[in-house]
Amino acid sequence: MLLTKESDYSIRILRALADGSKRTVKSICDVEFVPIKFAYKILKKLENAGFVQSSQGPKGGYCLIKPLEGISLYDIISVIDEDVFLFHCLKEGNYCPNNEGTKQCSVHCEFDRIQNVIKRELQAKSMDELI
Repeated sequence: MLLTKESDYSIRILRALADGSKRTVKSICDVEFVPIKFAYKILKKLENAGFVQSSQGPKGGYCLIKPLEGISLYDIISVIDEDVFLFHCLKEGNYCPNNEGTKQCSVHCEFDRIQNVIKRELQAKSMDELI
């Protein structure tokens, strides 16, 4: 499982908004060292997921609208990187010739177990615990 820079930046963006204040994209990027070109794209995804809200105008910016204790690392990563899998064959609906019918692929089964452990751990850690 490779978590992208975009996931890293999204966690940092939420950290910048953790104090409840409204911030401009520039101020978020300055504090968290997020490139502006990524910030707008990420903030749009976070807004569509209901984590942040944007407002226009001279006093505009972004603010957190969902409590950090209600946002797990897994929530953020799955919003940003829709497919969070160790291998493509673990994704539901993907075909694996080594794991069909009564034939069980031991590699597939082990990576499925590991992926479930990682998913549980990411779901168990909320943003407020990290800040």
